[in-house]
Amino acid sequence: MYEDKTLVCRECNQEFVFSAGEQEFYAERGFTNEPKCCRACRQARKARTGAAPARELFNAVCADCGAEFQIHFQPREDRPVYCKACFDARRN
Repeated sequence: MYEDKTLVCRECNQEFVFSAGEQEFYAERGFTNEPKCCRACRQARKARTGAAPARELFNAVCADCGAEFQIHFQPREDRPVYCKACFDARRN
């Protein structure tokens, strides 16, 4: 359905390929515009703007099964914390 397209980067004026797979990815996510910059320029822009820093991970123990795992928030003693499998099982 999709075919590779050759586009020109608006920052470095180099040609780059907008692959069929990338086009499908864009369509699945509802993106209607083609990329304006090549991958190298997009990555350089992200590095300049300081993409979000890595979040701190905290060790936790599941209140149901006792499995050890890591989460992005500090667990409190008064609140149970569940691993993904137990959380999904409790939610359903």
